[in-house]
Amino acid sequence: MCCGDGGCRPLAFLLGLPFALLSLLVSIVGVIVWIVGLTLSCICPCCLCVTVLVELALELIKAPIHVMEWFTDRIPC
Repeated sequence: MCCGDGGCRPLAFLLGLPFALLSLLVSIVGVIVWIVGLTLSCICPCCLCVTVLVELALELIKAPIHVMEWFTDRIPC
């Protein structure tokens, strides 16, 4: 909600909240994919596609944070 430059943007936070909640659902899917991918990469570490899948799942887990940062950066008030 508050940025490092000292400017708080509560309107941007409130407008971004529904989208952050939707991305939270995507994040939950990312956690499931991450757990499955991590176990598969432990079983067969030579498979490169599983490693890429785990990296994609980590980005899905970080989705709510990216969405809120995007909204607070775009909306000036």
